[in-house]
Amino acid sequence: MDTKRHTSPLALDSNQPKTNEASSEPVALDRALVKKLLEYSGNPRIEIRLWDGEKISISNQDPIATMRVNSRIAYSRLMIQRELAFGDGYSDGQIEVEGDLIKFLCEVYRAKRQAQGSRSLLRLYEFLTKKKPRKNTLAGSKSNIHHHYDLGNEFYSLWLDREAMQYTCAYYPIESMTLEQAQIAKMEHVCRKLMLEPGQTVVEAGCGWGGLARYMAKTYGVKVKSYNISHEQIVYATERARLDGIDDRVEYIEDDYRNIKGSYDVFVSVGMLEHVGRRNYRELGAVVDRCLAKNGRALVHSIGRNTPELMSAWIEKRIFPGAYPPTIREMMDIVEPYNFSVLDIENLRLHYAKTLRHWLERFDSHEQTISKMFDDRFVRAWRLYLSGSIASFLVGALQLFQVTFARESDNSIAMTRENLYPYVKN
Repeated sequence: MDTKRHTSPLALDSNQPKTNEASSEPVALDRALVKKLLEYSGNPRIEIRLWDGEKISISNQDPIATMRVNSRIAYSRLMIQRELAFGDGYSDGQIEVEGDLIKFLCEVYRAKRQAQGSRSLLRLYEFLTKKKPRKNTLAGSKSNIHHHYDLGNEFYSLWLDREAMQYTCAYYPIESMTLEQAQIAKMEHVCRKLMLEPGQTVVEAGCGWGGLARYMAKTYGVKVKSYNISHEQIVYATERARLDGIDDRVEYIEDDYRNIKGSYDVFVSVGMLEHVGRRNYRELGAVVDRCLAKNGRALVHSIGRNTPELMSAWIEKRIFPGAYPPTIREMMDIVEPYNFSVLDIENLRLHYAKTLRHWLERFDSHEQTISKMFDDRFVRAWRLYLSGSIASFLVGALQLFQVTFARESDNSIAMTRENLYPYVKN
């Protein structure tokens, strides 16, 4: 495969160290601070190896992995701002993990969450050191999306499903499904919840590479308008619809969801709410209220949390600027002000963990290609991002909510969930 060299957004920060600088030996204070860090992190079953080779652990259980801190500068940054320093240090090779990275992160996340529940000082520290997400204004949203999604269609095609290029949680009603099968199952699951019928009109907010819109048009005979602010995704989706011969039924519009116009039988948004911004949920609800027909259906699919919490400082700065995963209570700001009735809420948390494992396997299999496209730092950063996401879903730090709703006076809703679960294990 011929690859085009891209500018990595992670390579623009020239302040990060690239090599292991010579540094002084650790002293007693350094060791004491590492022990305090482990204590305030909930005493995870890990050990930290300092740059002179000394190992430190305060758990009375065998460590499941070792975190190597290769220089004093990486150590100093870790003491000041854990999340950002760990992510940047791992990306640069200044911090390494010996052992299974996902198991290491699961242990750290689980211990940290338990510690946060009982240590007010730790909660205060996290609050003071975390920055709020970048604003999702019309201009801000476009900049945030460009940072993540316009890395190049070629890059994403290496590890997403080959047919629909779905960069959202797949659905595994059968354990042995491939990634491609599970993404088709996810799209079918969404369509069944929306009770699609031929001839209906659908508006989609945030279409990615357009796979869901194409599936709806081809499988259910509906007409779809999809809004997205990623230029590269719109170009790809439009060309795919033309090649599939359905460009008369699917229109991809390079514009913000706030500018949606018209009336539709269905509103759907899969994987966009994380980028809307907490303050804009009522405005999103107003868009749905404005464009949804009297007996219309709506579905919002989003990463979420059980309790309000900002994204990690590293994810916000390096990977997903402006991202915020809401709680169910926060998502209700979309529906309650406009008297929508919630029909169904489903949590697909473990499905997303499995999806991410499939992505990571494919990502790792193309490591050399991706390194040539960007650089080694980018590869390590994205491996950490994908591994950290798996760990977050496994320990319950992240959820995946699908919320279906309709007008409060709509009595044409399904009486049971019988139509949602057609899969039977053999």
